[in-house]
Amino acid sequence: MILVLGGTSDSTRICSLLNEMNKEYIVSVTTQYGADLANKVAKNVVIKRMDIEYMTNFMKENKIDLVIDSTHPYAVEVSKNAIEVTDILDINYIRYERKSLLEELEYDKVIKVKNTEEAYKKANEIGQNIFLGTGSKTIKEYADNLKNKRIVARVLPTSEVIKMCEDAGLNADNIIAMKGPFSEAINEETYKHYNIDLVITKESGIEGGFLEKVNAAKNLGIPVIVITREKLNYPNVVNYIDNIKELVVED
Repeated sequence: MILVLGGTSDSTRICSLLNEMNKEYIVSVTTQYGADLANKVAKNVVIKRMDIEYMTNFMKENKIDLVIDSTHPYAVEVSKNAIEVTDILDINYIRYERKSLLEELEYDKVIKVKNTEEAYKKANEIGQNIFLGTGSKTIKEYADNLKNKRIVARVLPTSEVIKMCEDAGLNADNIIAMKGPFSEAINEETYKHYNIDLVITKESGIEGGFLEKVNAAKNLGIPVIVITREKLNYPNVVNYIDNIKELVVED
């Protein structure tokens, strides 16, 4: 049995591949939104935040012999747990990692930082009307630490996420509830409409619309703070879905 650690658009493509190969698998996600994505292509979906103990027992009980980790590039704790558990249980592990696009950028106003704290500290120095394209989990951190700034956060249009934004002190003037990815043109119009003078985003890759966000900012001369990915020592990394097919066949 294969365990797909999912919750992303990448994972649905991997599930579609496994369906074509007639492979049996379980998809593990941590949110209802992730489950809604997975349910479009998968029959066996589990919603659970798995710590190491739970993940170990889950893999044993379900006789997992291969883990395909297609979680978000910034969901590092899940990946760390999966690497540890598969090593303990001697289970094959494949990490699908969105290819980094940072090296392809040709924009001198890109500022690389390592984490949220570095991002908001830098933003306090250079921004006033700040666009957040970093997801909802860190909204409160930004709201608490960006003092006397106008925040415009683009987040998923779900009641849970919007409530998180409201609990952080944002209101309708600060929230863009839309599902991406977005084109360069949409991003550019968004920046102009809200008079954005600084963009904060993550190194999310092609699937996350990273280049479209940065290129739109470049067109307008807006600085971009990019939170880079934490580097993990993945046992087995692939950057293309087709590579997974080759490895699953070998398995």
